[in-house]
Amino acid sequence: MIEISETQSRQACYDLRHEVFVLEQGYTAEGEVDDLDAVSHHLLVQEDGKPIGTARIYLDGAVAKIGRVCVIAAHRGTGLGADLIKSAVALAKERGAARVILGAQLHAVGFYTKLGFTPFDDVYDDEGEPHQMMEMTA
Repeated sequence: MIEISETQSRQACYDLRHEVFVLEQGYTAEGEVDDLDAVSHHLLVQEDGKPIGTARIYLDGAVAKIGRVCVIAAHRGTGLGADLIKSAVALAKERGAARVILGAQLHAVGFYTKLGFTPFDDVYDDEGEPHQMMEMTA
């Protein structure tokens, strides 16, 4: 059974992010955990108790920023990522966000567009990977 819930066990989230972003995608380990982690809400996706995905939601007034979204390779393409984003948006709205933003890797813009996000601002570089800011209003 797959469950998506808010967690205080941030280490499981950090471990997943390290696996996907650092080991798989080549981002630096130094930037993976930052000051926003301590003040963000973290979602953890588990299958039968095993962590398989995560996202964090940072609230700044009426704006929520979803970030550090990842699903392990074996579970990509199953709809789990979409469910995770929908859960993150729901949490943001429950906490009073009127606008939800995220920085999408350029290849994932279509994925987020299907979920109701629209691009804004120029494409930017994050450790050699082009990203696009996207937004959704509540």
